[in-house]
Amino acid sequence: MQSFGWSLPKRTPVQLYLPIADLPVNVLLVLAMGAAVGFVSGMFGIGGGFLMTPLLIFIGISPGVAVASVASHIAASSFSGALSYWRRRAIDPALALVLLSGGIVGTALGVWLFSLLRALGQLDLLIALSYVVLLSTVGGLMFWEGLRAILRARGAKTQPVKRPSHSWIHGLPLKMRFKRSKIYLSVIPIVVTGLIIGFIGAVMGIGGGFILIPIMIYVLRVPTSTVIGTSMVLTLVTMVFATLLHAVTNHLVDAVLALILMIGGVTGAQFGARAGQRIRGEHLRLLLGLLILSVGIRFAVELVMRPDDLFTIRDVSIGS
Repeated sequence: MQSFGWSLPKRTPVQLYLPIADLPVNVLLVLAMGAAVGFVSGMFGIGGGFLMTPLLIFIGISPGVAVASVASHIAASSFSGALSYWRRRAIDPALALVLLSGGIVGTALGVWLFSLLRALGQLDLLIALSYVVLLSTVGGLMFWEGLRAILRARGAKTQPVKRPSHSWIHGLPLKMRFKRSKIYLSVIPIVVTGLIIGFIGAVMGIGGGFILIPIMIYVLRVPTSTVIGTSMVLTLVTMVFATLLHAVTNHLVDAVLALILMIGGVTGAQFGARAGQRIRGEHLRLLLGLLILSVGIRFAVELVMRPDDLFTIRDVSIGS
């Protein structure tokens, strides 16, 4: 075979430099992570920010950049979902506006605390501790609930779950009628819920849907027909606001990283949605609980694990 005097270079991982994160990453690895989290999101019907942010931290990206960049990723991925629910009239505009009145304030407070802790050098510790507590608690509860559902199914117990029709929340003042959801409820718990979700999302880089949806269904008694679409509107607006604030105040949004994650996430979500239709609901909850719990345990191990390189810093100019 005739030689042309050159040879192909050896194959190496495709590296791409992230300008804001200030480190090179394997593009294929980041794409695979985006696809994996997208698969999980499509399978379980929830946002993947609570998994994507820890994964980025595990591969060496600073927690601040991970949180800010994933916020933009969540905002982009929530747009198509919110638009779809809007066309189906499955969004309560009035309820969404009240949630956003608290969500915007909570997001601003979250970014303010984020900036303050970053200036004090305590941001990484806060993010790590927050994920340990949140993921361990949510993962443990979801695993236990899924396990109980499986045991009930095997024992052929078909007792319906009793849901109280009213609670002390329904006795609060400043009530407002939400026509699309057909509920008459005080705006106080709704605003507080939006504030909490916005705050958590800005600090931890999560959409908060896996926290917001259960609160809306079991605490606020919002019908399931409008819950998901309305929660997506809150996620979309608060994550866009958080991205803008992080970009202006902290300069930590890495657009290149967010774009790669979006490409992988959209692809993986298509396959995840198909896989989720073939698995029973209680099995899905059990698997998701295990997944969330394992990430929380990994974070806890990282916090207490002895570092490989032990060193101290001292000023050598003193005494010289």
